[in-house]
Amino acid sequence: MNGRREKTPERLVAVEDVRLAFAREEVLRGVSLEIRKGEIVTIIGPNGAGKTSLLRVLLGLQPVTSGRVSTAPGLCLGYMPQRIVVDAVLPLTVRRFLALTGKRKTPELNRILGEVGAAGVLESPVQNLSGGEMQRVLLAKALLREPDLLVLDEPVQGVDVQGQIELFSLIGRIRRERGCAVLMVSHDLHLVMAATDRVVCLNRHVCCTGTPGSVQEDAAFRQMFGPEALRNLAVYAHQHDHDHGERDRGEGRHD
Repeated sequence: MNGRREKTPERLVAVEDVRLAFAREEVLRGVSLEIRKGEIVTIIGPNGAGKTSLLRVLLGLQPVTSGRVSTAPGLCLGYMPQRIVVDAVLPLTVRRFLALTGKRKTPELNRILGEVGAAGVLESPVQNLSGGEMQRVLLAKALLREPDLLVLDEPVQGVDVQGQIELFSLIGRIRRERGCAVLMVSHDLHLVMAATDRVVCLNRHVCCTGTPGSVQEDAAFRQMFGPEALRNLAVYAHQHDHDHGERDRGEGRHD
């Protein structure tokens, strides 16, 4: 050892004891978490757990009832929604859709579409895109902001299993190449556990948090998702452990 301490990555977002309530319904209770530069954090939990509400708080779209949310100075966010609905008669090409972020030149648009694996769709109507192509275009739109933090709400919604694997792999590559942090909301335990550095298990409050390996052993996690889901998760993780590449580091392993 050389005696030098490894520098802790810069904190981009901190949520401290946040409570969110609408009328008499408490949506979030005492939620605290932080996101640091270069890490992938995934929020999981059942329907009605407050996952989307927490994203809205983090994006500054929803004021909190109490608590505090702080961000690094000048933080740039890129947001990929769960889905968008486009009127079938609206003449909207991918080029025009991406231009909603701001005027961009063709080479830049082609470059970003190539980066997300959607080259060749620039002049296509968005209504003609497959589910996987649409998710990649939404991701490209978020990346046009050159974000420090990429926020993804169910990024593999409407995509088949192979497409989901490819999208999670793409998200990991974007993190490595761009150095941005990624915050995801996902309900798919099987895939997300192989694609994240840290898991936050939410059910209106933070039930447990940590590396995928440690969270899988937590009693709160096991109670929330039940034995059948956990058996499937164990089989999936074992089968795909050899595909994790750079993610197979120490406590991140799923042995």
